[in-house]
Amino acid sequence: MQKLINVLAVASAAVSVAVVGTGAYVYINKDAIIESVTEKALGSVMGGFGGAAGLGANDLANPTAAPQAAVPSSPVAPIQF
Repeated sequence: MQKLINVLAVASAAVSVAVVGTGAYVYINKDAIIESVTEKALGSVMGGFGGAAGLGANDLANPTAAPQAAVPSSPVAPIQF
C-alpha cells in the first residue's frame, strides 16, 4: 500500500512541476507569443483578402493602384422576360 501511495505522490509532483513550468514559460515568453500570434493573424487576414481580390499589401496601402471595374454601357435588367 505504501508503494502505491509513493507512486501517486511522485505522479502528482510531476504533474505539478509540468503545470508550473508551462506557466513560467508562457509568462516569460508572453511578448514573443503575442507577437507571433498577431503576425499570423494579420498575415492570414491580409493574405486571404489579397488572394481573393488579387491585391497585395502594397496595393491596399495605395488604393489608386487597384484595378477598377468598367462601367457598363447600358443598364441591364436583373430579370429578363
